[in-house]
Amino acid sequence: MSEQVRIRPDMPPGHIRTPAYLRGKVGVIERTLGPFANPEQLAYRRNGEPLPLHRVRFTMAEVWGAHAETPTDTIEAEIYAHWLEPV
Repeated sequence: MSEQVRIRPDMPPGHIRTPAYLRGKVGVIERTLGPFANPEQLAYRRNGEPLPLHRVRFTMAEVWGAHAETPTDTIEAEIYAHWLEPV
């Protein structure tokens, strides 16, 4: 797939399932895992709208900047589509 995306930098209150340290960072969609109920809605006893869940790969340099011990190593996180913006 290899589509570059940015994690929305928003910091909304409430039950959020996107790690704060990844918000605003750019990664690459490694694969789509399928639609799953939105856990941010389920946490409030609402029907979870089915949303695509993507596995996104980030380099350590992107996540930690100059503090990355091994800048080319990667980390992957599963992020719902409503948190992703095209780059």
